[in-house]
Amino acid sequence: MHNVREHILNRLSLSQSPVSGDAIAAELGLSRAAVWKHIQALKKGGEAIEAYPGKGYMLPAPVLTAAQLQARLSTTHLGHRLLLVDETGSTNQDVMRLAEHGEPDGLVMIAKRQTTGRGRLGRRWHTVPESLAVSVLLRPALPPEKVPQLSLLTAVALHEALQVYVPALRIKWPNDLMCHGGKLAGILTEMRAEPGSVHAVVLGFGINLNPPADGWPADITQPAIDLATAAGRSMSRLEVVAGVLNVLDAWYDRYLRQGFDPVREAWWQAHAASDQAVRVHDGRGYLHGMARGLDHDGALLLETEEGMRRIIAGELEIL
Repeated sequence: MHNVREHILNRLSLSQSPVSGDAIAAELGLSRAAVWKHIQALKKGGEAIEAYPGKGYMLPAPVLTAAQLQARLSTTHLGHRLLLVDETGSTNQDVMRLAEHGEPDGLVMIAKRQTTGRGRLGRRWHTVPESLAVSVLLRPALPPEKVPQLSLLTAVALHEALQVYVPALRIKWPNDLMCHGGKLAGILTEMRAEPGSVHAVVLGFGINLNPPADGWPADITQPAIDLATAAGRSMSRLEVVAGVLNVLDAWYDRYLRQGFDPVREAWWQAHAASDQAVRVHDGRGYLHGMARGLDHDGALLLETEEGMRRIIAGELEIL
């Protein structure tokens, strides 16, 4: 985010009364006209700045800035550095690039908009202005075969943090967050590793926060829903991302101490298809059976007429 504009947002977020353009200009060493232009740009970008003639500017509620978010985090592993941008190609790609140049773990990057965001199986992930796109850098002491566990951990954390607003929220294997038949959030985990050793893991997730003003993109291949519509109220970007990061940090800390079993148990309890009849398209055709469990690597254990099958990747439908 532009440093001047972040200063303006922080200043307004911290104030309980209108802040004059003169005061902001003096703090930044700018003219009032320059401050006015920055405020207009912020309003055009969606910030709800209110103008009070003769008094100044106010925000109806604190907004998402690095300083405001940092003040709301109670994390051990995440958020040592916060990087907020208005637009980028892909937060996952950006964070992985920083990792390759030595960025320590704990970095969190948040974008209002992605132009080349990706989901599972190489699909496009749409980040409309009313959504959140977040990527987190971790450097866990894990073998590469255990990294898929972190995707499931992220699903558990998102479920716990967002269920506060939407009790009906469920996980759909492997890591989609669903509500009322629509996809509310998705996860993409990527890593850099060599045999036996992981160098970097990027946990990327997108959350549909508020209904898109121009409607959902026409090329979305499955029903979508946003958190505000599901919850019946508007959502604060700052409140949601702070809650998610705090819960994600807590689950990651527990995972490092206790291993995968607590994650697997929580995931299974939140799964929409646990012990239900399903079919899974594995790229070649449909497999029918009963969803019976989650293996240590995230594979779905599907009980079929031919016996138990391990499904590593595919699309699940509840019958």
